[in-house]
Amino acid sequence: MIATQAKLVYQLNKYYSERCQTRKAAIAKTIREVCKVVSDVLKEVEVQEPRFISSLSEIEARFEGMEVIAPNEFEVVLYLNQMGVFNFVDDGSLPGCAVLKLSDGRKRSMSLWVEFITASGYLSARKIRSRFQTLVAQAVDKCSYRDVVKMVADTSEVRLRIRERYVVQITPAFKCTGIWPRSAAQWPMPHIPWPGPNRVAEVKAEGFNLLSKECYSLTGKQSSAESDAWVLQFSEAENRLLMAGCRKRCLSVLKTLRDRHLELPGQPLQSYHMKTLLLYECEKHPRETDWDESCLGDRINGILLQLISCLQCRRCPHYFLPNLDLFQGKPHSALEAAAKQTWRLAREILTNAKSLDKL
Repeated sequence: MIATQAKLVYQLNKYYSERCQTRKAAIAKTIREVCKVVSDVLKEVEVQEPRFISSLSEIEARFEGMEVIAPNEFEVVLYLNQMGVFNFVDDGSLPGCAVLKLSDGRKRSMSLWVEFITASGYLSARKIRSRFQTLVAQAVDKCSYRDVVKMVADTSEVRLRIRERYVVQITPAFKCTGIWPRSAAQWPMPHIPWPGPNRVAEVKAEGFNLLSKECYSLTGKQSSAESDAWVLQFSEAENRLLMAGCRKRCLSVLKTLRDRHLELPGQPLQSYHMKTLLLYECEKHPRETDWDESCLGDRINGILLQLISCLQCRRCPHYFLPNLDLFQGKPHSALEAAAKQTWRLAREILTNAKSLDKL
């Protein structure tokens, strides 16, 4: 048993240094190329409208605010200033979303975003995004990369297609620090020892983002007043939780397996599903010794089996917001196909570690 485990860990480490590192290097190269274009477009936007200041910056060879959705799909979060005069309200009526309401009607004129406030005093995510979309469309025509970049039509999101190869979504957002959403109040579960009180305090202080984008739970009814809502996002908190042990290596292997074998019609699985299931696996295995490099094979197998279970039940709860189902709106046939393909993959890895050479 121990010999089999050791063999799997050896093969996974080999897979990590060959396949995963190659994937990482290719994505890093793409990010550089994409960020040059996006920075140029955002510079033009800022000239027209100084309230939209580019927050895309490179820190220690990483671009702050850049999320990799897939090797050719990215999201850039553009942080806006001055959320000050608004109260954050998440009463759970819209899973995964919250609203920003004027703290005092008399403060309307004091807001930097006065023309995007609705009659009932909400700062409209949709109105801000609509204005931003117009500005980006004009900037694309003026920027120095105009020959290689164009807007993606038929969406309320701000999406750019670059060199016909990459898609980048630029999402206006507010950073919320020092508060924690009520809809995530159940975290951490009292009976689960991971991640421990110190790390919990760090994560909660890190806060979350409010994004202006179409909400999972609202797909299909975007025209209603609810589309003024903002989407909750916890990427910094999630990254902080995955810092120790072999967690990052584990995520890297899962993302690489997804890119190579689970890129299926209907897009049932994204890297974010892998990240979510990895966080749940951390709760199931709370001891740091469970995340020693020698346990990498067990953790990967555990997550793949959990993924099959989620796909078969057609439900994958968000880690911090369990009322939000990350499979909502995905075609059942696509989830079924993904379950079968994940089972093939898991069986292959479980029964023959050397098969990783070919995966």
